[in-house]
Amino acid sequence: MRKDVLIVDDEPAIRRLLVGALDRAAITHAEAATAADALRLAQAVPAPLVVLLDLGLPDRDGLEVVPQLAALGLSVIVLTARDATEEKVTALDLGADDFVTKPFDSEELLARIRSALRRKAGPLAASASRDFADGHIDRETHTVTVRGSLAELTPREFDLLWTLADKPGRVVTHERLLETVWGPAHRHDLNYLRVAVRALRRKLEVDPATPRLIVNEPGVGYRLAAGR
Repeated sequence: MRKDVLIVDDEPAIRRLLVGALDRAAITHAEAATAADALRLAQAVPAPLVVLLDLGLPDRDGLEVVPQLAALGLSVIVLTARDATEEKVTALDLGADDFVTKPFDSEELLARIRSALRRKAGPLAASASRDFADGHIDRETHTVTVRGSLAELTPREFDLLWTLADKPGRVVTHERLLETVWGPAHRHDLNYLRVAVRALRRKLEVDPATPRLIVNEPGVGYRLAAGR
């Protein structure tokens, strides 16, 4: 029987906390305390869908395991007590879908897990449209609807929103956004991105001063709120 979530953490107290949260949400799970056990369980048939991966494992650095898990088609949510922005960016660039910094809020983590499970159950790749919180974006008609009204976006703003909407609820790094929307030559031109995000917020947010749709992950990237 498939276990939807694989918990990978060497701290028993953290595993107990995660098990309790997953049990309350009726999400099936398996546990591993080492990278070796995590890779063994990740290759089980049927494999888990989502991995909660701690970076501080006793036998290997969790960052080394991220690309192996991602290559198996698993959605990886990194759990880390490390505050270094560079490591969060590295984890995302290596194939992680998301990260949560310890100590974490259980309800927020469960929301991230449910979002990842929905993505695994219904891939978006073949669709020319995306839903996000309060809105819908259609690539074929090049339209964006927010709270029932059409939003008038420039081509660049549309491409930026589409790139964010392709990974709803997940962080997209600054570099990934800049490379995709402006091209590889501009991967470090953060001012381009900040200006475009401000413009998008003015057109999409109820209150651009307190954004709820396009959320900043300081030093890492942006996250578009997923649809319910």
